[in-house]
Parts: sequence; C-alpha cells; structure tokens
Amino acid sequence: MKNTPFDLTGKVAVITGSSRGIGRSSAELLAKLGAKVVISSRKADACEVVADGIRKSGGDAHVIPCNISRQADVQALIAGATKHYGKVDILVCNAAVNPYYGPLLDITDEAFDKIMGSNVKSNIWLCAQAIPQMAERGTGSVVIVSSIGGLRGSTVIGAYGISKAADFSLCRSLAGEWGPKGVRVNCVAPGLVKTDFARALWEDEERLKRRCATTPLRRIGEPDEIAGAVAYLSSDASSFMTGQTIVVDGGVTTASV
Repeated sequence: MKNTPFDLTGKVAVITGSSRGIGRSSAELLAKLGAKVVISSRKADACEVVADGIRKSGGDAHVIPCNISRQADVQALIAGATKHYGKVDILVCNAAVNPYYGPLLDITDEAFDKIMGSNVKSNIWLCAQAIPQMAERGTGSVVIVSSIGGLRGSTVIGAYGISKAADFSLCRSLAGEWGPKGVRVNCVAPGLVKTDFARALWEDEERLKRRCATTPLRRIGEPDEIAGAVAYLSSDASSFMTGQTIVVDGGVTTASV
C-alpha cells in the first residue's frame, strides 16, 4: 500500500478497546497499512495476544493497558505512547461500555453516569491529551467509533444511544476547534456488528431475524468491515474530511420497513 493515500508508514496510532472486536480489527488493519500501533484495553494479557499477532505479521505494536473510565489511565496511555514512539498521529476512540439493557426510564443513575463517563467524557480526556501535540505538528486524525444507536431510538439501549449521539456532537465541535491547526476529527457509526460487545443483540434469534429482514444486505456486520472506514479516516485518503460521520450499517438506516 506504499505510495497511496492509504499508506500509514511512519504514523503512530493509539486504538482504545483494541483487544477484541472492532478495535482489534482496526489495529490490525492500521498495522498492515504501515502504522505503529498501541494496543490498549483494561487487560494487558488480552492486548499482548493482539500485539504478538501483529508483530508476527511484520508489524510494530506496543501494549499499554488502560481503563478509559479513569482519567489517570487515559493520561498515562497517551503519555506512554508518546514516550515509546515519540508522537501520536492517529487516535481511535473505540472503547465503550453498555452496562444496562432495558427501558430507558428504569436505568439507575449509576449505570447512566457510567455510560456517559466511559462513552463521552473519556473521549474528551483522550482528545485533550492527544490533539494538542497533533496541532503542534499541523496534522493528525481522531476517529471516534460511535454507533447508529446515536441516530435511532431504541427500546433496550436508549442510554447507550444518547451517549453515541453525544459523540457525533463532540466530533463536530472538535473538528471546528482544531481544523485550523490541521487536526481532523470524524466518526464511524457502525450498525449491528458481530462482536462480544453486542452479543446481547445478535444472540437474540428473533431480534436478529427482524434486523436482518429490514437490512438491505440481509445480514449483520463483521468487525473487519468497520475497520476499513477507520483506516480511511485515519489516512490521507480522507484529508479533506472533518466533522463528519460515516455510517456502516448494511443500509439499515436507509431502508423502508
């Protein structure tokens, strides 16, 4: 992929929640495109498995565990990545939580605060640590992995949807603030993807059947199918794009029911 706008040779990427699912697929693809990648999630051993695989494939990967709900961890993640590789060019805010599944008005304050803290506030913390150094160099890309849950209502993951809608707004505002300094901020909004995170949705056979029936591609997505959008937004292929959201959902949000 050298000498194409997708070439990430010389770039350093930090991907949160990259021990599995969309984060892992994104890290593996960015590494294939030439980026040095920092693998991060709460469990170091799970991260090492991913990093080892990347190294065995000829890539460059470093592990820094991080619980995104803890500000000190977030600060240590970006500081550690900068110390190890000298800089951070790409930040992929992928880690998220959803501890509640049910009617929105029954959610506890604790669960709601956890969702908003991990899915929105942590992204602000990450950006506050990474964006200024990007701006000093006059270039950088932030990719926030949001969800079509931020575009649609839900009877079971409403609070999660609220947090993901907030990420769209966060993206737009940061794009306006930092665009003049050469830093781009965009979102990817996946539909239902076969990950451990979304297991409660796709393991429900009736719900899955209904979803597939109303999705133009008649199936749910795979993590690798989201990674391509992350790679695009991370690379110079999207150099004139900021403040935007790419929806990757098999067409479900466009379909008439």
